[in-house]
Amino acid sequence: MRVLLVMDPVIRVPPSEYGGIERVIADLANGLAHRGHDVTLWAAPGSHTSAMLEPFGREGEWTRWSNLRNTATLSVRFAQRRDRFDIIHNFGRLAYLISVLRNEIPKVQTYMRPVNPRNMRKIRALGARRVRFTAVSAAIRDTGSSGGGDWTVIYNCAPAAEFSPRFDVDPQTAPLLFLGRLERCKGAHTAIAIARQLDRPLIIAGNRSTLPHERAYFDREVRPHIDGSLVQYVGPVDNIRKSTLLGQAAALLLPVEWDEPFPVVLPEALLCGTPVIGFRRGGIPEGIADGRTGFVCEDAHGMADAVCRLSAIDRAACRAEAERRFSDDAIVTEYERLYRSLTA
Repeated sequence: MRVLLVMDPVIRVPPSEYGGIERVIADLANGLAHRGHDVTLWAAPGSHTSAMLEPFGREGEWTRWSNLRNTATLSVRFAQRRDRFDIIHNFGRLAYLISVLRNEIPKVQTYMRPVNPRNMRKIRALGARRVRFTAVSAAIRDTGSSGGGDWTVIYNCAPAAEFSPRFDVDPQTAPLLFLGRLERCKGAHTAIAIARQLDRPLIIAGNRSTLPHERAYFDREVRPHIDGSLVQYVGPVDNIRKSTLLGQAAALLLPVEWDEPFPVVLPEALLCGTPVIGFRRGGIPEGIADGRTGFVCEDAHGMADAVCRLSAIDRAACRAEAERRFSDDAIVTEYERLYRSLTA
């Protein structure tokens, strides 16, 4: 098939540091190209995958004007090249599809954040044809399904070959790990509180936000507890470093304070054989087989209790489940199956 993938140009594909869905798009592009499909990627300058890159926009720019300019740019491209593709898969703003909504070419719109159901009703009013919506979790699907349309849930993935499992980790002495953007909604302060309560070493990795109130959060609630012994902060990490940190961890903690759609770090951890302990928020419970690949908790007390029960988890089962459900190969197969059904 001739597949067009489209992504907002704010972050390059794949990202050099922080970025979730951009990693998934890179895995999808590489996987489809490896299977012999003709893949084109419209994304930020500096992106690099096995697809043919046609950059647009400016990396890091996200304003009303830039969104209008990007939409206009893509509308011109669609007018010139839409006959080159068998299917269009948009991970960016729904507005990017405005000029091809009535066209008969199949279109997939993927959502990785809460959906405004009014958008579904708007595009129907505009005469949209052959549009399928996908969401990275059932929790995200449910935010938009009231607007109508055909929906499919396809989870985020991680490249299995880049995350090596370790099965020899002592669940009672190995460090805990927090890996994510260092903003309050991600819950690093809760991970610290649990580590201090249990006297368990905690490693924190991830990008610090540039937003003033999030910088103040880090300085007030995270930095004072970093002592290099019980709590360590190692900064942003790439896939190589992530694999090492996840592989040596007793568990990944996800004490989020918002409805997380489906964090990419979840399949990354499971591919390393590392159990995931997360709060019952958003799509997180959908990625954890409670009691088998980790634990789903209601609060910090439950998370601390779950850490004490890690000996019940078989790390080999974590890897096997991740390969079956969340590996790049598994998710490419799901999208490929969807494309074929839409182009049949």
